[in-house]
Amino acid sequence: YRTLDNVIAGVVLTLTAVTRFKRTSEAAQLAQELAEGIVNTVREPLIVLDAALQVVSAGRAFYDYFGVSEADTVGRKIYDLGAGQWNIPSLRQLLEDILPQDHVFDGYAVEHDFPGIGRRRLILNARRIVTVGGQVRLILLAMVGIETLDP
Repeated sequence: YRTLDNVIAGVVLTLTAVTRFKRTSEAAQLAQELAEGIVNTVREPLIVLDAALQVVSAGRAFYDYFGVSEADTVGRKIYDLGAGQWNIPSLRQLLEDILPQDHVFDGYAVEHDFPGIGRRRLILNARRIVTVGGQVRLILLAMVGIETLDP
């Protein structure tokens, strides 16, 4: 610090222990890598959405089955994916009405004609994921059954 005469009169040091912060940060990174590894390993198409229904991530099976890229998927609302092909009224009701109240649904059937792959019946499971601190709210949407329907 300097005096009124602009002479250096001393130094103030602040020491902060960063070990705990660093360990917590490393643990969070490992948890994220584990979660991403699981999502990419599962054979069923999976999408992870945030509370605003924007895609946070999707599994490799989702990208492969629907023929989309990560760049065209992550960060977009689910209803905007594939030029609106996911803007399905029954899915919208499910995500906006049923899931926020019940936190879970299993075996919900949605039928839709998807451009490029045709008419399909999707059997969906979803779970709301809330961290212990209640800070991060995510939705894991799994397509556990996909049936081809006659045109």
